[in-house]
Amino acid sequence: MSGAHTDRAVPGADPRCGGEPARVEVLPARDVPLGGPRAMTVRRTLPQRARTLIGAWCFVDHFGPDDVAVTGGMDVAPHPHIGLQTVSWLFSGEIEHRDSLGSHALVRPGELNLMTGGHGISHTEVSTPDTTSLHGVQLWVALPDEHRHTGRDFRSHTPRPVHLDGASVRVFLGSLAGVTSPVPAFTPLLGAEIVLQPRATTTLAVDPAFEHGLLVDRGDVRFAGTVLRPAELGYLAPGACTVTLANETDTVARAVLLGGTPFGEEIVMWWNFVGRSHQDIVEARLDWEAASDRFGRVDGYPGARIPAPALPNATIAPRGNPTRSKGTR
Repeated sequence: MSGAHTDRAVPGADPRCGGEPARVEVLPARDVPLGGPRAMTVRRTLPQRARTLIGAWCFVDHFGPDDVAVTGGMDVAPHPHIGLQTVSWLFSGEIEHRDSLGSHALVRPGELNLMTGGHGISHTEVSTPDTTSLHGVQLWVALPDEHRHTGRDFRSHTPRPVHLDGASVRVFLGSLAGVTSPVPAFTPLLGAEIVLQPRATTTLAVDPAFEHGLLVDRGDVRFAGTVLRPAELGYLAPGACTVTLANETDTVARAVLLGGTPFGEEIVMWWNFVGRSHQDIVEARLDWEAASDRFGRVDGYPGARIPAPALPNATIAPRGNPTRSKGTR
């Protein structure tokens, strides 16, 4: 695995920094049921027609805060993945994770859980009995072609917060605010939770080779000059050496900053699979339905696996990002 990318210590000193700052592309969320017959509703901002990837980030789900007594919480039966890594990051609640590697972990607020699917893995996600409110994000990272058949892996990390004037930052992947996550990645990536005090503004040095996305959890946050509301994802093209975030409200705001170098590969995403062709998806689906050793077995879940949905009647075409951003605010 390649090492995580580092940020720049001297804003504006890098010749790759652009002059006129790019406008922020605003990506709204849509409600999506997640998890088969016991589905919970999540707000999905990536992928969508306007944008497939931000760096290698190819999937952004945002959920909660959900009253588990009302919604039933999270109960996702055994299901497969290929060609990607899953990132679980919670703001409240607790999720029990089990996978076919044999991992059994509790996902807690402020703790990164990173699972690598590669050639094939299966896992379950169930909120714990003590959880009263479930709130967080589920993210996917597309693996580059040379690594998408890598072996299964699972890692966890609890980043310490970095306190700035009016803000605190927890870096779970990559580098920001002088801190580098020890968790390696297959492409240069950034992932960090940022909490802003009421009416606070902070400016962070970032790598100008990265494109960035800011997902707002709560509060109205001005990102590189554009106000983003809760559940919106703002996209910023490469070229910036710094990004400025401002809390426009009188309460604490929170957001997740994602980044990475443009991925440069088209991908095929269907169900829980990331491939490069329609045939990749067909083969993975057949392997899952045949209970192939490719995905292994998850022990400890009291229920059946999630069956694969039917394939569409058309060939699933590879998708990349548009050459020109639309929908700026």
